[in-house]
Amino acid sequence: MQIIAEEQSAEVKQAKLRLGIVGNAPALTAAISRAIQVAPIDMSVLIVGESGTGKEFFPKIIHNFSSRKHSKYIAVNCGAIPEGTIDSELFGHEKGAFTSAVSARKGYFEEADGGTIFLDEVAELPLTTQARLLRVLESGEFIKVGSSTVQKTNIRIVAATNVDMAKAMREGKFREDLFYRLSGVQIPVPPLRDRGNDIILLARKFASDSAERYKLPPIFFEEEARRLLLDYRWPGNVRQLKNIVEQISIFEAGGEISEEKLRSYLPVATTFTPTLHPDRDSSSPHSYMQEREMLFNLIFRMQREIDELREKIESRPQLFTHEIPAAVEVTASDSSNLQRGVTTLVKYQPTATDIILKSPIHDHADSDASSLTLEDTERETIKRALERNDGRRKAAARELNISERTLYRKIKEYDLE
Repeated sequence: MQIIAEEQSAEVKQAKLRLGIVGNAPALTAAISRAIQVAPIDMSVLIVGESGTGKEFFPKIIHNFSSRKHSKYIAVNCGAIPEGTIDSELFGHEKGAFTSAVSARKGYFEEADGGTIFLDEVAELPLTTQARLLRVLESGEFIKVGSSTVQKTNIRIVAATNVDMAKAMREGKFREDLFYRLSGVQIPVPPLRDRGNDIILLARKFASDSAERYKLPPIFFEEEARRLLLDYRWPGNVRQLKNIVEQISIFEAGGEISEEKLRSYLPVATTFTPTLHPDRDSSSPHSYMQEREMLFNLIFRMQREIDELREKIESRPQLFTHEIPAAVEVTASDSSNLQRGVTTLVKYQPTATDIILKSPIHDHADSDASSLTLEDTERETIKRALERNDGRRKAAARELNISERTLYRKIKEYDLE
């Protein structure tokens, strides 16, 4: 029995190495092991988990460890194909089946005959397509759009979804018989917040990959920043972590990333959750004043970043001597454009008034909210933050996502001593 366990462990390591999967969380390892175990058994598999968790790796594991590994593997995003063309994409069509069908076409089920097809976001399939898919699962038969000839296919289906399938079936959005056919085996993929130290490993990998891709010096996370990485809930999972680390790698290249710096890159709406303010009623009706407060948090953060850029440029002006029109597009991969773009950014700093007046929140605010001036709203936002934090300026600045220096200036400006 010990030998079998070692062999499975070796296979898990092999799968991780082959597909570039990073992490040692028990739930992740269990999911990979489950995929490897079911791979040789020719039955349908349903991968379940939140969006951004990496569900797309598991059908590849199943295909690579199955007897079909030398045949085709096709991945289909069911949510990205319009309802009017999904049947044609999956099952093919005959010439003249519809207006744009100028020639016959093979569908994915015919193309992948003998191999594996991965149906991502399978819950997005229309009910009519679900009926066709059920027939393929039951008998391996399908009919092209515009044809009456039954065709056979020998295919393995692996599906994935981030939808609550029980709820979808209760609401009549997904066929119950199809669900049981698809989920011969279910593999749950854990969310990033439940993977512990994997978050740190992934952040390091994404930072290293970004440095190599964009030819930039790597970033490093300080201890407090690593703790924040572990504490944050990551609603977008691995996909969100990768996106944020790539942004930091570009704009903070070669830097030591502090907790405050990392916090400035986390989305405002998900950083300031109701748990941080127990006195705030999360079930209260929608309030445009709350939206304005959230918008000011964003404005403060932008202003802080502009101030930091200005300080860097003023300290080393020789590095930023080029000027370009504001309309030039700045790309992350073009370091010279990025350098010139920083100069342009400092030359033109949008004011809080510019941003508020262009915001949809401003357009739709109720009459009471819209009667307030920008200064009134900003003053009230700062005042409430200070009250919630018992006058502790450091804590209030952290909540507003601005520097203490900016907060002190605003307190003096609005006479909030």
